[in-house]
Amino acid sequence: MAQSTMRGMRLGTQSLESEKGVAYSERATHIYRCANEHDTQVVFAAEAELPQTWQCKQCALEGTLLEDGKKVTLEANDDKTPRSHWEMLLERRTREELEEILQERLEYIRARRKAGEADI
Repeated sequence: MAQSTMRGMRLGTQSLESEKGVAYSERATHIYRCANEHDTQVVFAAEAELPQTWQCKQCALEGTLLEDGKKVTLEANDDKTPRSHWEMLLERRTREELEEILQERLEYIRARRKAGEADI
């Protein structure tokens, strides 16, 4: 019986998939221009919602979307500024409640120190 060999291929270098019968979605190329006048072309799906800004590939500045060769006016973002712990605490309790809780805790700590139970 003749020795048969299995033919293989290099793993990961060639794909066995073909593009036959693949229907691509419609695409559109949009241009973003940064402050240094660099243009960055980005391809999006035709129905995609476009971001107003895109990071420039050459200088990493924010580029603005161009429509008909003119920069799009940016909409004002109503981003919330981060709140501090104090601000979040004031949303849950009134200042009087906080003063009362503080006094209770101070009395508790003083009593423990007087009894010699607390670390100084």
